[in-house]
Amino acid sequence: MNSPIETAPVMNFPIAVPALQRALTARGYTEPTSVQSAVLADDATERDLLVSAQTGSGKTIAYGLAFASTIMNDGALPPPTAPLALIIAPTRELAIQVHAELAWLYEFTGARVVSCVGGMDPRREQRALAAGCHIVVGTPGRLQDHLERRHLDVSALKVVVLDEADEMLDLGFRDELEFILGTTPTERRTLLFSATIAREIAALARQYQRDAFRIDTVARNQPHADIEYRAIRVAAHEIEHGLVNLLRFHELGGCLVFCSTREAVRQLHGRLQERGFAVVALSGELSQTERNTALQSLRDGRARVCIATDVAARGLDLPNLDLVIHADLPNNKAILTHRSGRTGRAGRKGLCVLLVPNSRRRQAEALLASANIKASWDEPPSADSIRARDQARLLTDPLLTEPPLDDDLTAARELLGGYTPETIATALIRLYRARLPSPEDISPLPPERPRFDNNRDFNSREPRPHTGTPGAGPMVWFRADVGRRKNADPKWLLPLICRVGGVTKRDIGAIRIFDRETKFEIHQSVADDFMKSVIAVNNPEIHIETTTGPTPDAVGATRPRPPGATPPWRKKTGNPPNFKTPGTDPAKPNEQARRRRNKAKSGA
Repeated sequence: MNSPIETAPVMNFPIAVPALQRALTARGYTEPTSVQSAVLADDATERDLLVSAQTGSGKTIAYGLAFASTIMNDGALPPPTAPLALIIAPTRELAIQVHAELAWLYEFTGARVVSCVGGMDPRREQRALAAGCHIVVGTPGRLQDHLERRHLDVSALKVVVLDEADEMLDLGFRDELEFILGTTPTERRTLLFSATIAREIAALARQYQRDAFRIDTVARNQPHADIEYRAIRVAAHEIEHGLVNLLRFHELGGCLVFCSTREAVRQLHGRLQERGFAVVALSGELSQTERNTALQSLRDGRARVCIATDVAARGLDLPNLDLVIHADLPNNKAILTHRSGRTGRAGRKGLCVLLVPNSRRRQAEALLASANIKASWDEPPSADSIRARDQARLLTDPLLTEPPLDDDLTAARELLGGYTPETIATALIRLYRARLPSPEDISPLPPERPRFDNNRDFNSREPRPHTGTPGAGPMVWFRADVGRRKNADPKWLLPLICRVGGVTKRDIGAIRIFDRETKFEIHQSVADDFMKSVIAVNNPEIHIETTTGPTPDAVGATRPRPPGATPPWRKKTGNPPNFKTPGTDPAKPNEQARRRRNKAKSGA
């Protein structure tokens, strides 16, 4: 009986280089992505390209295939001497990933691919360049350094690729790009890839490209189709608890958590480690060795969660990254787009979650609207829902369906000989739960205030909510350690109190400013949450604690004046105490006054 014949998958890539077809087949590629099909179309052949494509859409393979016909003659490469193709990437992580992708794509062509990135040994790169190569991948700063030292010969270049050009401009590499492009041959091809074609990118294309063929693989101003967006309302002091419950609820795949500062990354990394999460941190203070170790932990599965800043995560491409969490809100839509684009790559679906303090909901809504993103609003997963999901995951754990080993069967029979099945199952559940970080109990948020409705009936008015005026309901007094001697003023005190306490101006009542302190009222319904938020934020600008209300005759207090009342310092002289007329000195009377006094004395 003849064995079945294994057929190779059908190759639908429109390329005529057998070595590249062989590499794609070995990696399981059968159908090109939209951007790969676009750059291989007849209209794009041997032309400069201006390409707008989403992150994770297969751009590296796209331009690797696009310039194959430019650097190869009859499907073969010349001996390695000066490089024929130069790829410029914004970050060393992206450059290293591009190097790896092009290395396997051109494996069967005999191509030599060299990387030149910051943080690596420049002498080793110099030796690799001197030995000859076909393709160079690098970051702008390191490439400029090799050009200035005459280690990199670009006289034979046939194609230059700018990968993620928008990020290079955002990172301030315009001068380096202009220097590098100015040294390359004018007859080269230039392929420019960017997530968005902003005004600056279009200007760069006009300056360095010739009759570029523009390719848009996604509709302009449209969000990533493979990413689901959710916004989670949470009290400011429970942001960390909300994050913990999100990580526990979504346990499959990798997760990338964004913070706005290095200090926030450091603190959150330490706290999640203490709770038992497999977590690594990425920030600008890490050495390249530490960074590589952290990334390798994520790639081989030893770590599942990565805490990172925006800059540290640029160009990051992690396998099986299904969840992106914004622990701190992005400052603008560009940062939101780049952060979120770390997931939903290569046809995989991704989830992007924004943790939104209750007091910053309007800011989050404006941010999402500016990026044309529709997000579903919800609250953090509860501890009960996480425990229910843990139980469901236990029942479908692969350990229960995998065939047992002989040693396992022997141990199982011994256990059954001494214990009941219920006892063994109970112990199994306890062991399963013991390895999981505990979920947090999160306090429910107050109901959202109703938004303005143009169709509501104004004749049937409901009782108005608390307006923040003194006496409009029970209040609690608090004390801040700033007073008039530190230029305390409601203009900046009020926003600061709202920010550190996670409240609004409507929740604040009377404010009394003294020489060395300020006392203010907070509505009793939010006083406990206010104090928890103050402790969690721990703002060094101000120290706040509970106190008693000021006495009516408190010295130095700023009290409201009756309307139209004259300040006491104006009742006699019209000027405040110690007021001086400009140009006079009380200790030295002017000359005219002295003469008048002398004349009066002589006349008497």
